[in-house]
Amino acid sequence: MFPARGAFLLLSASFSVWLRMGIAACLGNPISHWATPSSPIRSPRPTSFLSTARPCRKPFLSSLGDAASPFLSQFRKGVGLSMRCRPEKGFDFSPTSDGMPMPAEPSLPSQIDKSELHVLEVLKTANSYLPHAVVASTFLALVYPPSFTWFTTRYYAPALGFLMFAVGVNSSAKDFIDAIARPAAIAAGYAGQFIVKPTLGYLFGTMAVGIFHLPDPIGAGIMLVSCVSGAQLSNYATFLTDPSMAPLSIVMTSISTATAVLITPILSLLLIGKRLPVDVKGMMSSIIQIVVAPIAAGLLLNRFIPGVCSTIRPFLPFLSVLVTALCVGSPLAINIKSILSPFGMVVLLLIVGFHASAFISGYVLTDLAFHKAPDVAALRRTMSFETGMQSSLLALALANKFFQDPLVGVPPAISVVIMSLMGFLLVTVWAKKRQRPS
Repeated sequence: MFPARGAFLLLSASFSVWLRMGIAACLGNPISHWATPSSPIRSPRPTSFLSTARPCRKPFLSSLGDAASPFLSQFRKGVGLSMRCRPEKGFDFSPTSDGMPMPAEPSLPSQIDKSELHVLEVLKTANSYLPHAVVASTFLALVYPPSFTWFTTRYYAPALGFLMFAVGVNSSAKDFIDAIARPAAIAAGYAGQFIVKPTLGYLFGTMAVGIFHLPDPIGAGIMLVSCVSGAQLSNYATFLTDPSMAPLSIVMTSISTATAVLITPILSLLLIGKRLPVDVKGMMSSIIQIVVAPIAAGLLLNRFIPGVCSTIRPFLPFLSVLVTALCVGSPLAINIKSILSPFGMVVLLLIVGFHASAFISGYVLTDLAFHKAPDVAALRRTMSFETGMQSSLLALALANKFFQDPLVGVPPAISVVIMSLMGFLLVTVWAKKRQRPS
């Protein structure tokens, strides 16, 4: 059977070829002309002791570039820039008077194959296939866990960082300034994270022990899930549903994550009776790596090199869907034994009830507190994601590290999957509702 890692590397290599073709087209220098043996054009890299003026002889890339020339011509027109290659001066980026690019030399055919254009449209609208990808990854993780077990926890931070980079590319600094200027909404999101959600966690944890007669560690695990900070996946879910609210969601999640080093140990002591030390340095480093740095990179790229953003933006939805599917399937495949444990089905129902109550509470309480706000509908959805989705992976790590009984880790392991499935199910419903004409 073809290894999952090999499939992932093959997909990455395919994307690299497409990306190179897109960059070559934007620069008015298609791959077919780079690869022509008789072409006198030199590589546009800066002169150095590593760069030499030698022709590139790659017949395969030459034929690939010729086949993709009509698609690349239309792609270059969509950028709205004239990018002419001057071997002696580098690349000249100059917009034309009518906003359209000047003809590249040699010129490409003007006739566009509709099937080639369809490929680009599919890449741009890949977010609409997110629910299918989540369901497919869930099914595949259940049927054949090794297909996702290679995507271990060390890949989670880069994966979430990529999703935050995609948000940054499609945002601006002004969006985050406007988000910070809404302290009431930020405070409401914080209350949802550390007041509403722990209350629900205590309720469902008590039900697990008192009504369903489950072991005490199961109840402690449910309460532990409710004590951690918000999840970065909630930021991406908000971005897919209401892009304008994504900066506000990011600010709320970042604040709850930064203060979790103090709040989570206190809540765990109050609810569970065990004070859990949290790695302050590690959590701050995680915020910088997963949230701050990727978003800043996307914002700077969008601000100072918009041409590059225009080139990579069509590919981001497809890659984001792929990364999200991996983030959903991997925890399920890795923790499949916990989910299929003797208490798994009852715990599954309790976790579903906990997350459903959190999503509904965030939605309803926001409607009561901000019913006069002009963007109350988008704010309701954003608060629902913030309250219903939390860093269950952090809860799982705390359970494995500070509790001797392995049953404490069963609710967090199930929560990782249920939170993602319910969150992106709401993305599908709300996104379609927004697109529906009133």
